[in-house]
Amino acid sequence: MRSIPVIGWREWVALPDLGIPAIKAKVDTGARSSSLHAFEVREEVRNGKRMVTFKVHPMQRDSRLTVEAEAELHEYRRVRNPGGGGRVEVRPVIVTHAELSGKRVPIELTLTRRDEMGFRMLLGRQAMRRRFLVDPGGSFLSERGEAAP
Repeated sequence: MRSIPVIGWREWVALPDLGIPAIKAKVDTGARSSSLHAFEVREEVRNGKRMVTFKVHPMQRDSRLTVEAEAELHEYRRVRNPGGGGRVEVRPVIVTHAELSGKRVPIELTLTRRDEMGFRMLLGRQAMRRRFLVDPGGSFLSERGEAAP
């Protein structure tokens, strides 16, 4: 029988494909999709592939540290934004890898401005499904723990 790692309601997550070694994520089983704080999002076609380039401020309350990233555009998705009065936004979606609790897993991320949100990343239930158990009373239960970054 395989063991499923337990994570807390907030965790440090690495997004190595995007050059982000650590970002504090809110684990949200009520949200279907995962999202990443991104700005200056631009779509372009390169070698026949639709790509998005964007910038990320991976640390909360720090707009000085900026990571520039790019990924292939997977699709656009309509997402209801509870922080935006429940209005529906159309967001670009990328597929990348997340590292959490010793596991490297592919996840879909919607790209959106999260300036006013408490966390730069939201880890939704699709990313966690069959991979992690959530302890809503715990924080930073993964291997990285409170020490990151």
